[in-house]
Amino acid sequence: MRGWLRKDGIKALWFLAPSLIGFAIFYIIPFIMGIYESFTDSSLGGKFVGFDNYKEVLSSGSFHKASANTLLFTGISVPLLIMLSLLLAMLLNRSLYLRNWLRTSFVLPLVVPVASIVMFWQILFDWNGTLNAWLHYFHKERIDWMQSDWSMGIMVIMYIWKNLGYNIILFLAGLQSIPKDYYETAQIEGAGRMRQLFHITLIYLTPTMFFVILISIINSFKVFRETYLLAGEYPYDRIYMMQHYMNNMFFSLDIQKLTTAATLMVGCIVILVTGLLSIERRFREHLE
Repeated sequence: MRGWLRKDGIKALWFLAPSLIGFAIFYIIPFIMGIYESFTDSSLGGKFVGFDNYKEVLSSGSFHKASANTLLFTGISVPLLIMLSLLLAMLLNRSLYLRNWLRTSFVLPLVVPVASIVMFWQILFDWNGTLNAWLHYFHKERIDWMQSDWSMGIMVIMYIWKNLGYNIILFLAGLQSIPKDYYETAQIEGAGRMRQLFHITLIYLTPTMFFVILISIINSFKVFRETYLLAGEYPYDRIYMMQHYMNNMFFSLDIQKLTTAATLMVGCIVILVTGLLSIERRFREHLE
């Protein structure tokens, strides 16, 4: 039996070898090299400087601004996205008129190219865009939306609009996996809709909920493309994110600060993901 498993394992490794080699070349090795670079003072033949680069980055005002804005954006957009997508998924799980059409409309932003999405939002929020045209029509002053405090709200709305459909699909799959017998039994025992929601729906949606939270947090870091195309490499202070900071370090060829910031960001993501998985595992053990 062990010999058979060993043979199958060797065969599997041969098939996996191209993917593993590519993953190592393009992800693992560069990441390890980046960590090494963060402890040196230059890219080629640099001298080991310990944590000096980390101290410099952590004391940088630009880094503080970027990290604070990133945390604020994630803290606002992710809870709003999860609550709204769960609510819409529960509505679409019912027998509604035009339900299939609504499902398609929510998924549509997932297949639209980024350039088209940015063009749509530029038409809305440009200085000569649709919203300012309406303000001018009603004799109001125009607003430079992307260079004002409205910019953070605009990016939150764009993020929710783009990712809403994917989360709805995940929540719908989770809702449809809950046996209907549980709801019928609860109704017979006199449980109202709120009790069914908290004691059946949310309980059995927990694995899906943790996955959706994780995916939503990861997607919140991907909003840089839209922000960059809408507001440029040096946007308004409210939407200057960690990705902007790293992008500017790259173009200024300050590789040490870039790799240091990237290492810190990856470390925070790993801690966050590990914490979420640990909470989800304990919750699942509690349910069992």
